[in-house]
Amino acid sequence: MFANIRAMRSVAVLFIVVALAGCALFLPKLQTPRLSIVDIEVLRANLLQQQLRVRMRVENPNNRSLPVKGLSYTVYLGGEAFATGASDASFVVPALGTAEFNMDVNANAAGALFTLFSKPRGQGIDYRMKGTVELAHGWLLSIPFEQSGTFALR
Repeated sequence: MFANIRAMRSVAVLFIVVALAGCALFLPKLQTPRLSIVDIEVLRANLLQQQLRVRMRVENPNNRSLPVKGLSYTVYLGGEAFATGASDASFVVPALGTAEFNMDVNANAAGALFTLFSKPRGQGIDYRMKGTVELAHGWLLSIPFEQSGTFALR
């Protein structure tokens, strides 16, 4: 009797392992979306704190839309941490398409601001951004990203 129970448990465990492996084959393989800074507008600035409006572009390299419910990030300018935070901007990036959104950022980085304001208007400023895109639904609920690029102040 105990041998039958043990055999049934072994078969059940084997079935669960095979079922989970089969499910992994059907999970979508999503490529990381590309995020880039389009523009930064200084709303208010003093020595201790800066309020900025950052215009972001999200490019979706996948053949299905991405229902974004928010993202968390750290932005580095000239190798120094410039801003860290989260955005609860909710939008859908179409399949193989792009979307733009604004986020208000509070920064406390006098050194990074020096980097921003020491360059002439229109000259490129290097940045690196690292974080996670949170999806509204689906099998995969978050996608990590790390992007770098250049933007110019208006």
